[in-house]
Parts: sequence; C-alpha cells; structure tokens
Amino acid sequence: MTISINLKRIIDDSYPIHIGSLPEINFEGKVAVLTNPKVAGLHLQTLLSTLKAKEVYVITIPDGEQYKTLDTIESILDRMFDHRLNRKSLLIAFGGGVIGDMGGFAASLYNRGIDFIQIPTTLLSQVDASVGGKTGVNNRFGKNLIGAFHQPRAVYIDPSFLSTLAPREFGAGVAEIVKMAVTFNLSFFEWLENNDLREGDNLQHAIKMAVETKARVVEADEKEQGLRAALNYGHTFGHVIENETHYETYLHGESVAIGMVMANDLACEMGLMSFEEAMRIKTLLGRYDLPLTYPIHDVEKFYQTFFLDKKSADSTITFILPRGIGGVEITDAIDAVAVKKSLSKFQGMSA
Repeated sequence: MTISINLKRIIDDSYPIHIGSLPEINFEGKVAVLTNPKVAGLHLQTLLSTLKAKEVYVITIPDGEQYKTLDTIESILDRMFDHRLNRKSLLIAFGGGVIGDMGGFAASLYNRGIDFIQIPTTLLSQVDASVGGKTGVNNRFGKNLIGAFHQPRAVYIDPSFLSTLAPREFGAGVAEIVKMAVTFNLSFFEWLENNDLREGDNLQHAIKMAVETKARVVEADEKEQGLRAALNYGHTFGHVIENETHYETYLHGESVAIGMVMANDLACEMGLMSFEEAMRIKTLLGRYDLPLTYPIHDVEKFYQTFFLDKKSADSTITFILPRGIGGVEITDAIDAVAVKKSLSKFQGMSA
C-alpha cells in the first residue's frame, strides 16, 4: 500500500531591496535585533529611532568570523527564547556578513522558521551577503558548510552606514563587486576600471549594479543548482585560505580577492583567459589595497581541502573560472595535475 502526501504548491518568497536612507520600519509584534558591539556602538541608535514595534530586544554577539559557529547560534536562540519570541516575531540582522548569515540561520531554526530582514552595514554585506537567502555557520571542515536557504522579507541598504567603515572592510566589499563584474558584466568591469569608488556617487552606483546582478542570478537559480554557483568565483580558493588561517588573518573579501587571482591563473592555464585580462583584474583589485598573494605551504593539502567545498561531489571538484572578462565557466573536468601546477606557483610566496 502506498499513501501519498501532495505538497505541490507555489511559494512566493519575493522581497524588496531598498537602496537609500533607512526608512521607518513598522512591525506589530516583537522584534529582536541581532548585532555586534562595534555596529551597536556606531549605528544602533539610528536603527532604533526608525523602528516602531510592540517590543524591541537587542541581542549582541562577539564580532568576527571566528565566532560564526553553532555555539553562537545556540546562544542567539537562547536569547530569543528568553524574550519569548513567537512565530509571528521578527529578527533583524544588523551588521556585516557574519551577522547576516547567523541571523538568517537563527531565524530559519527558531520555532521552525520566523521572518527576518537584513540591514547590512558593511560594503561586502550590502553588495552580496545580504541578498539571496544563504545563511549558515562555519565548522572545522570549512566555511558555511552548515546552514539553510532562508530568504529575508526585505533588505535595507543604507550607504551612509559605510562612512565608518575601515579601509580593509571597504576593500573586502570591493572584491565582491569586482567578482560580479568579471563573471557577468564586461561593461560594468570597464566602468570600475575608469571610476574610483571612493569618489562622488560612484559607490552608490556600484552597489546598485552589483545588487541588480545578484538579484537576477538568484531569480534564475535560488538554490544554487547551476548559474548561481558562478557567484562563487574566487571563493573555492578563498575558502581554503580562510580555513588554513583559521579565519583570523584575512577578511572574507580579502580571501576572495586572492582566490580570484588564483582562479585567474588556472583559467589562463586552461586557455579561458588571457594573461592581459588576468592582469587587468589584478590591477583593479590592487587599487583598493587588497592582498593578491598567499604562500601555499603544502600544495597537496591545499588541493585536498577543495573536496570539502559545498559545490564538490564525491571525487570531483567544481571550479568557477572566468571566461575572459564578463563570462564564466563552471566545470568539474579539470585534471588534478593542472590544478596542482597552478597552485605550485603560489608555493613559497611571501604574503
């Protein structure tokens, strides 16, 4: 005997992304704001002055990628239970990519899922991490290997929060902007070459272009079954770097920048990109003082860590490589010898 449960349905997870001054946010129920001490000290009062809700609670967690763990998630959930949030409550992730990833993950778990909104305060989170519904934490095997797809109800991107951003954090965000341009938009890349994001209204235009690019990709492939994987350009290499350095040496965007340089080298080896194109990307990244080298001490160990990447399957590694500038190749057909040859060029380099 077979009994079927028919759960076929259409779920509308669409949401708006507001770019501009933070508007008044009204909510009838309880709201928990997840943030860290640094963001709270700089911007929490700005958020609270625009937030109108029945009850508002602030949950503060330590700042840093090293705290992006299941232990921290449990502490967030404990605080949510302490405040007696329910299924109609709202969580606001107010901070950078770490806050956004953990806030979304905690919201996906609490009472089997409650709504949350993203209010990103770093350039990296504004142009990338806050959009698309990827949530999760790291463990000893790698980055973001535990998590869920849980789309926010809205994203509010206020560029004024970036006025307090440290230069390294700014550069880390630029790396993600460059990633979008290299993989999907040659004209945007050329615009980035000719315009300094630290001048005038250039940054707001770049944020808009990057968010529009990611939004279209997420619409086409929400759960990363194909095209969305292209947004991991630089990340396959960068995640290994973060893992080897225990998330303490480089910011995420800095690791991605180095990862793009490594991916470009492999793309050149495979005939997908010219040396001149690779140098244009490297020059643009260098303009924002991003690190461009990483000393690989053990090529075999570095290579084996690739297999922990979420895109890899069984005995194959999926690489995201640029096809020139403005195009991308997603492939699991690159010979190990070619990959290790490319990696060996970084062996013995000084950081």
